[in-house]
Amino acid sequence: MIEDRPVGAADVLDPLAKAGANLEFAFARRAPEQPGKGLLFVVPVKGAKGLRAAQDAGLAKAEGIHTVRVEGVDKPGTTAAIARALAGAGISFRALSATAVGRTFVGFLALDSAEDAANAVGVLKKL
Repeated sequence: MIEDRPVGAADVLDPLAKAGANLEFAFARRAPEQPGKGLLFVVPVKGAKGLRAAQDAGLAKAEGIHTVRVEGVDKPGTTAAIARALAGAGISFRALSATAVGRTFVGFLALDSAEDAANAVGVLKKL
């Protein structure tokens, strides 16, 4: 949770940057169910300095959320193919975020368990 104010995300992200954390993904949004608060997700946080900075800034590992990074050549229908492949394997995801930069597609999936994440990796390797 972060404060929903102009410096809410910056106050948390600045210490990570100063500690040398190299984040692949950051996502922030308001929490309408909790006025004045927002949510901030970042991955990965590695190394002792980065982990310490994250903890000192108020971040905690999200329990019950397992992430999978998906990367490849961008082409029409990539996101739909990922969603369809997971559905076909009976894998439900909590969240999907995807973007294309140039010719590269990068997506992040949030899943409920390590088993779901491992299964998703197996399914997506076949795409």
